[in-house]
Amino acid sequence: MPTYVLLTTLTPEGRETLHKTPDRLIAVNSEIEALGCKLIAQYALLGAYDFLNIIEAPDNETVAHLSIDLGARKTATFTTFPAMSIQALSSKLSGKSHLAR
Repeated sequence: MPTYVLLTTLTPEGRETLHKTPDRLIAVNSEIEALGCKLIAQYALLGAYDFLNIIEAPDNETVAHLSIDLGARKTATFTTFPAMSIQALSSKLSGKSHLAR
């Protein structure tokens, strides 16, 4: 399955919810999986983003659905990036180039 990075920023409502119910962090993982995604790694961050989640999903549409569903709660905003392994990129770069030099 393709890999995606989700950078999450909590809204004021999200910070309040998390402060009152810290277990909410783990509960969201089940919701991610219920939408057909697999959580690979999850980190809390300091700085412009509050969390970094690495997930696998069947396709872009599934990740968009996930971001819209979670974002509709108004507790967080998401910046989502497709990601690839260094090995996959290296393999692609090792192939014949179709560009004229």
